Amino acid sequence: MSVAVPAHPLAVFPGVRLGTQVPLAEIPALVFPALLDTLLMVGIVMAIVVVVGIPLGAIVHNLAPGGLFENRPAHTALSWTVSIGRSLPFLILMASIVPFTRFITGTNIGIAAAVVPMSIAGIAFFTRIVENSIRGVSPTFVRVARASGASRLQIIRSAQLSEALPSIIGGLTINTIAMIEYSAIAGTIGAGGIGYVAVTYGYQRFDHTVMLATIVILVATVGSVQLIGDRLVRLATPHGAPTAPRPRMFRAEKPLVRT
Repeated sequence: MSVAVPAHPLAVFPGVRLGTQVPLAEIPALVFPALLDTLLMVGIVMAIVVVVGIPLGAIVHNLAPGGLFENRPAHTALSWTVSIGRSLPFLILMASIVPFTRFITGTNIGIAAAVVPMSIAGIAFFTRIVENSIRGVSPTFVRVARASGASRLQIIRSAQLSEALPSIIGGLTINTIAMIEYSAIAGTIGAGGIGYVAVTYGYQRFDHTVMLATIVILVATVGSVQLIGDRLVRLATPHGAPTAPRPRMFRAEKPLVRT
């Protein structure tokens, strides 16, 4: 029996009738294209999350009391907006913005439709991570930057984001893993990917082999992302210094020599 890979997330294998199991030899042809769909989906979402979340997190932090451009009303409004996006369970968020998703993408199924709610949830989550990471940077760095005549943009870039980079990368790793989990949930709306395969072929058809294959792939994918993220955090973390390093823009080119 020949089984073809579905060209659309809502397509079914023409050679497999409802209630039957996918032949073992055909499982790779089913799950690996779905994995590529998941990686594509998560990759697009994370690109949007990084581009929007990093500046938004810096803005939220610096609008707070003691920030570079303190503004309590603006901080309260923006902070509450981020908190709402972060607090909603993803399935509820995905269902509640279906009209907005259809308006943006022209459809409410497929990868394009999943990117919209995943991006909103990811931006809200990552904004808080960036805000908390910058909050953990010593205020001394900002004071030194101000005393050196640096502009607000220079302070944010070199005295806040630069010093918070290891923490931001760690948070980005967690966020990426969350988006992989969200992509599986998005499979319930026909978004494609591993989630769609698990629901359609593993759950609805009671195909335990397909379900096990999707679980193994998800675990391996998440583990790989975690390993890569941990490695990047180690590379971005200064070594051999008992205290926090000076801001990169103010470090001396050569070590001082005592006479």
